[in-house]
Amino acid sequence: MNSALARIPVGVVVERHKATSPWLDYLCRPVLVLAGVPAARPWTVISSKDDVTTFYAGEAVIELHRTETANYRDNLASGNASLWVILRPAASEVGFDLLFVTADPAEGEALTGAGNDLVEAVPMPVSIARIVEGFIAEHHVERTFFKRQRDRSASQSPRRQAGGTEEEG
Repeated sequence: MNSALARIPVGVVVERHKATSPWLDYLCRPVLVLAGVPAARPWTVISSKDDVTTFYAGEAVIELHRTETANYRDNLASGNASLWVILRPAASEVGFDLLFVTADPAEGEALTGAGNDLVEAVPMPVSIARIVEGFIAEHHVERTFFKRQRDRSASQSPRRQAGGTEEEG
């Protein structure tokens, strides 16, 4: 079951550069997220100049969840609001499939640490930022932080301090 309360359709633009490495032919990186979805097929060439080719990578949907509003708020307040684009290596001409796009910085950062996926932050378009702001205004609930109390360790238990053993009952 999907718990998203809002879904924002977007298009993703990716650049492919000729690599100078003997191990790679090309390097790809997401460069832009479009508000809305163009009427183009995934991996359509937008432009090609010298060793750089720009592609429309395809359509994705940004899902907004009520439980992540604090993360969205922090993203917008950063002064550099971003979207994280995740590309997965694939056996295709370009070498990647568009996996998804997120506005949650915690999710974006968490995905950078594992696997072979390419995760890149790109600027959030103003029109998408407005939708996210509206979502936060409607769904954000300030949560109080409660610090957990530590359980006493076995060495601090009253039985241990009194010279008894833990097996005494």
